[in-house]
Amino acid sequence: MKKLRELYDIDSDVLIKGIKINSKEVEPGDLFICTMGVTADRHDFIDDALVHGAAALVVSRKNIQASVPVIVVENTNQELPKLCARFYDHPDKKMKMIGVTGTDGKTSVSTIVQYLIGFDKCGYIGTNGRRCEKFDRDTNNTTPDADKLYGYFQEFVDAGCTYTVMESSSEAFFRGRLTEMEYDVSAITNITREHLNIHGSFENYIDCKCQLFRQTKKTGVCVLNRDDEFFETVKKACRGKIMTYGMGKENDLQIVSFHVLPYKTEVTFCYQGKTYTFDSPLLGDFNVYNLAAAMLIGLSLGLTFDEMLPRLQEVKVSGRMELLDTKTPYYVMVDYAHTPNGISKLLNFVHTLDINRSIVVIGSAGERDYLKRPIMGETVLSNASYAIFTYEDPRSEDPRDIINMLISTAKEKYHNYEIVVDRHEAIQRAIDLAQAKDMVLILGKGNETYQKLKDQVIYFNDIEEAYHAVKVRKEKEGVLSN
Repeated sequence: MKKLRELYDIDSDVLIKGIKINSKEVEPGDLFICTMGVTADRHDFIDDALVHGAAALVVSRKNIQASVPVIVVENTNQELPKLCARFYDHPDKKMKMIGVTGTDGKTSVSTIVQYLIGFDKCGYIGTNGRRCEKFDRDTNNTTPDADKLYGYFQEFVDAGCTYTVMESSSEAFFRGRLTEMEYDVSAITNITREHLNIHGSFENYIDCKCQLFRQTKKTGVCVLNRDDEFFETVKKACRGKIMTYGMGKENDLQIVSFHVLPYKTEVTFCYQGKTYTFDSPLLGDFNVYNLAAAMLIGLSLGLTFDEMLPRLQEVKVSGRMELLDTKTPYYVMVDYAHTPNGISKLLNFVHTLDINRSIVVIGSAGERDYLKRPIMGETVLSNASYAIFTYEDPRSEDPRDIINMLISTAKEKYHNYEIVVDRHEAIQRAIDLAQAKDMVLILGKGNETYQKLKDQVIYFNDIEEAYHAVKVRKEKEGVLSN
């Protein structure tokens, strides 16, 4: 809580209890800042904010008249992170900040890092919410808006955390949510096509990824994947010391070898001339790279292999290649894969296991990169035994239009699919189709707990839906559920 005079050069003792950009979330005593949203100008919601008890306004329009103090700034979007940093007394500067970006693997790497450092010392913010030892809560975005983000940082400080690891998305940099941030360690997984609806071009997308490394302290560390196609491009953006991981001996952390088994991955890394062999519960070659990135982050922070290796056995990334305990002759896996690259890698891995068919449930998010949809559809149909196309956060788009785009270039070549628009019914259909040793893969949402429909957000969780579908099938077949 601060007086308004502590935030702006204004003669006012009005007490500010919080910062809000959504008028519906305003509570008495909050300062309402009228940012420009993706589809809305929040100046249009001033009256609503005042009804909810806004104590002051920050605007970029002139001649705004109100019964509360009004501060005019040139650009409210640029002002928001600066204001929030002031209001919360820069909590990010009271911890070591670790940023992870990349098209795929951000959640996995960030989660592994939190395990390596410890939940008592390190907070996590990303797709799976915000959490530390003392709490586990949801977030609305992978990288939240600044009005929430700095509050989350303060929560971590209050909980005794001295580190925060956060998924730093390209959209967050594009939207200016992270402009006040400086990172102690930054890391990238890979770069493949994604979010071009937001960035306009692949070059702009890469540039936003690179912004993480421009905002890394000169005394900080930049952890790069030398095996990624865009390594040299990212390297040019780095301010801090560069450390690399990959297959070659020239890397700081070398991936010497790995062997993927059905329930574990055997890995050998080399660091500073010493070889380390261990087992990881994370499956797939892509997770070997995620492990390498996370462990190199740990090494850059002063952790040792002896400290990290025991902690790796505890790692569980919710909604990422999560094999459900269904006690059935078929298998059910939930995963967040939603890009052509992520889908391809996952399906290629699954078919190395001792399974019969792969049955995939998949959609594509509305109001997002529509150009990737035909590539996604063809990737699924060319790699899966059977696919069920459904909706996934359609937002204002017609789910059938999205599905038609997914199959647009592949429907003449492939016939191994059907359309079940309702996701609840699609998951049930996949479970009902599964035979012994088949693998049902429910992709795109991971452990998220919502569906964004045209006019509402509803509770929906793929893991819970899968367990429910299994239960329904067992009841139909007269098998007692466990």
